[in-house]
Amino acid sequence: MIGLDVHRDFCEVAIQGAGEVRSAPRLKTTPAELELFAQSLGREDLVALEVSGNAWEVARIIRPHVARVLVVSPTDTGIRSARAKTDRLDARTIAKLAAAGSLEGIWMPDDQTRALRRRLERRGQLVRGRSRAKNEIHAALMRRLIAKPKLSDLFGVEGRSWLACLELPDEERETVDGCLRQIEFLDAEIAESERVIAQQALRSADIRRLMTVPGVNVVTAATFMAAVGEIGRFSSPRRLVGYLGLDPRVRQSGSAPAAHGRISRQGSASARWALVEAAWSVVRQPGPLCAFYRRIRARRGHQVAIVAVARKLACLFWCLLTREEDYAYGQPSLTQKKLRRLELAAGAPKGKPGTWAANKAMRSAERQLARQGEVAYERTVADWRAHQKKKGAGATPGRASRAARQESAPEPAL
Repeated sequence: MIGLDVHRDFCEVAIQGAGEVRSAPRLKTTPAELELFAQSLGREDLVALEVSGNAWEVARIIRPHVARVLVVSPTDTGIRSARAKTDRLDARTIAKLAAAGSLEGIWMPDDQTRALRRRLERRGQLVRGRSRAKNEIHAALMRRLIAKPKLSDLFGVEGRSWLACLELPDEERETVDGCLRQIEFLDAEIAESERVIAQQALRSADIRRLMTVPGVNVVTAATFMAAVGEIGRFSSPRRLVGYLGLDPRVRQSGSAPAAHGRISRQGSASARWALVEAAWSVVRQPGPLCAFYRRIRARRGHQVAIVAVARKLACLFWCLLTREEDYAYGQPSLTQKKLRRLELAAGAPKGKPGTWAANKAMRSAERQLARQGEVAYERTVADWRAHQKKKGAGATPGRASRAARQESAPEPAL
């Protein structure tokens, strides 16, 4: 068993064998030296290392030469809370835990998933940079007590013309002009990043299938697939929800009942953010998800309901991908428009006829079908509640028995 504590420029190495742990010479984190180190290992060896920025490349170089490479989460090793923490001790701890079988490796994404993750991360960095530049301009206007004009987009063509004609002090004019140049550059970079993401999304049947859900765009679908990778890794929607950190925390001790708190927030933060952002759009479309949102909002409030819709979206995505089916309450004309926008973002020529010509009658019929699904969901919930009350009627007055609660019908799905 070999434990590696990986840093940017070097790796500490520890070897567990014959009941003892010994430290090996330090390695440079270069492809050539890592390849020589990997060639010195045996086919039966197991190498363990913590996940970090360069851990995947180290694992890729070592994997062909050993039986298994185990990439583990830092939270599973307990190294952070150790009383004595050095690089050499960390490597020895990883080797000991690996030899004892106490480490569980995380899933290693394939090349396509890793590339999609990196492209989405870069797009997110560019969007945040553009937002900072826009906020700087807003701050400059606020400092000079200048009210915003009645424009839909301050940074559109009319908005930029208005900004260019403003009378500002030299220092504020330098800020505004510099930020506008920065926004123009970032717009071009974001468009190029989205072009590459769109090309990869068009080749993915899973991403296109998730986009059949009204309110789910390519960024949401691609972010979800980049975080999850292979949906077959999850045997049930509950496991997927736990992986994404959308499951509630549970606290229970002694004979007291279990208390459920806020969501655990484990796993991919970007996937949770994408699902929550999509939930804001989904609840504005007619369908079962909108009815589910209204039911939760009436009991728990708006914020809890939005997170609940995000969790329900994750469960819905699991069902769509495992069954290889499109969303039953999707709106085909809306999906067609989303896919056409995706093709245009990927660089397809303009001029395809019929894509934007969905007439009002067709759109109205599609929305009416979605509303029928919404009504069917509400009726299902009403029947489920009536069934629950009936089963608990023979218990102590005013309280349903534990057996009745366990035997009651499950909560209806979408």
